[in-house]
Amino acid sequence: MIGIVGGTFDPVHFGHLRPALEITQALALDELRFIPSATPPHRWQPEASSQQRLEMVQLAIQDAPQFVLDDREYHREGASYTVDTLQSIRDEVDETTPLCMLLGMDAFKSFTQWHQWQKILTLCHIVISSRPNYDDSPIESWMQSHHCDDSALLSQSPAGKLYFCDVTQLDISATNIRKNLKKGGSSRYLTTKSVTDYIQKNTLYKA
Repeated sequence: MIGIVGGTFDPVHFGHLRPALEITQALALDELRFIPSATPPHRWQPEASSQQRLEMVQLAIQDAPQFVLDDREYHREGASYTVDTLQSIRDEVDETTPLCMLLGMDAFKSFTQWHQWQKILTLCHIVISSRPNYDDSPIESWMQSHHCDDSALLSQSPAGKLYFCDVTQLDISATNIRKNLKKGGSSRYLTTKSVTDYIQKNTLYKA
């Protein structure tokens, strides 16, 4: 199975990395692709450039053999719609290969507002990271036919299932990291040392 996790990664931090690792292990993913968004269509534009965010992700995941940097959105013009990215991946892999897109709970709550969200479910499974023993994910009517409780079912079909996976939730946000750096603070222990060093070397997120 191939996992996919997208985001601006401005900057990438442990709040991205730790849940990604736990889900990779829990689902026995063969690889997990980190796909930095080049031009997010529905949110503010990143402060770091696309190239800088690619380089930070590469530094952050360099010691994790199952983590892979996928720069396809960097090379594509226009808004980075998830459905287009997933379609391009599906076109490259065998049509029977299971694809699992990882989402945080906040992102999943707005999923039905995404561009062509129904088509996304035909291209991949969706794995939602949730807190252990805490149900903040009520099952809505449209989810009934997609929801599954057994992770083994994800490997038996290429797409179409929703699976909630318990992970360690770290209260870290890229927004707060940037705010702290603008005040002269440090990103140490919030992200990898390699990313912290990169931020300092390139004087990113200064006031």
